[in-house]
Amino acid sequence: MRAPFILGGVSVAAGTQQVVNLPLPGMYSDTPVTMPVHVFHGRSQGPTVFVSGAVHGDEINGIEIIRRLLGLKSLRRLKGTLLAIPVVNVFGFHNQSRYLPDRRDLNRCFPGQESGTMAGRLAGIFMREIVSRSEFGIDLHTAAIHRDNLPQIRADLTNTLLEKLAWDFAAPVLLHSAAPEGTLRFAGRESNCSIMVYEAGEALRFDEVSIRVGLRGVVHVLKSLQMLSSGQHKAARKHNSTLLKSTSWVRAAKSGIMRAQVGLGDLVSKGQVMAVISDPSGLQSVAITAPFSGVVIGRCNLPPVYEGEALFHVGKTRATSSLEASLESNLGDDAFAAPQLIEEPAII
Repeated sequence: MRAPFILGGVSVAAGTQQVVNLPLPGMYSDTPVTMPVHVFHGRSQGPTVFVSGAVHGDEINGIEIIRRLLGLKSLRRLKGTLLAIPVVNVFGFHNQSRYLPDRRDLNRCFPGQESGTMAGRLAGIFMREIVSRSEFGIDLHTAAIHRDNLPQIRADLTNTLLEKLAWDFAAPVLLHSAAPEGTLRFAGRESNCSIMVYEAGEALRFDEVSIRVGLRGVVHVLKSLQMLSSGQHKAARKHNSTLLKSTSWVRAAKSGIMRAQVGLGDLVSKGQVMAVISDPSGLQSVAITAPFSGVVIGRCNLPPVYEGEALFHVGKTRATSSLEASLESNLGDDAFAAPQLIEEPAII
């Protein structure tokens, strides 16, 4: 029998699961605040992995992905230890805000410090209790408010372990991305914890496709790590990622009302019109064109835009045929025919 897993002073016996509430800085009303961590401590040896949601408090797709993950019966036979944290930024989540009450972005404050700002203290708690105890992590994000992201994995592919697991996740597209300083990914590297980021959907909105692709990807990774039975892991092979080695934002050439001509996942050719921006009366218009051939992996959803505002995030690739097949296998109507993952009605 494995030794118990100790988290926040709570002992979780092997072969059991428990919710541990990590104390956070309280409200100024003297109301206590905690960060719930779902601990699944398997009977058999294996790695320790965390899955986190809502590091940005308004990015809620990850919360639903983790809720569905927690309901999987296969976790009863888990090897190793899984730490699932649906809401990291509890304060931002309650305020429906990306930020903490001290107006800081938590994902720019890692690794934090116990005597620092509010954001620094929360980051420090997460590093000490979760990241330092884990070998691998999946951090679930969405685009910012009024923006949308195509389901994608971002990871430093120079990390051999991370590269394999990023491919095994099998999101439609995969971006090689060095971790910016101050992010959870960057701090994890310094603590010998390899972390990938899943980006999909829009802040403050549930997107069923993003949720299902995310849940499926997390399960693929746990199977790849042999934490779950790999009997159906071969199914991951039919969902292929396309690697995008570079991306660029297309920005508004003038302020006005944008009429988008392309959507998420659309393939674009160099010079293709992606949007038209005009004044409210339509007397003056300017076309926004693609700077190169690629795929739309992010976009602005608000028609009113200012000059210089980021409108479309385009990933550069010449492998258009393989990308088209990848998008179809990942996002097509039959992409979610795995009943062992989805046991409830879809969110519409």
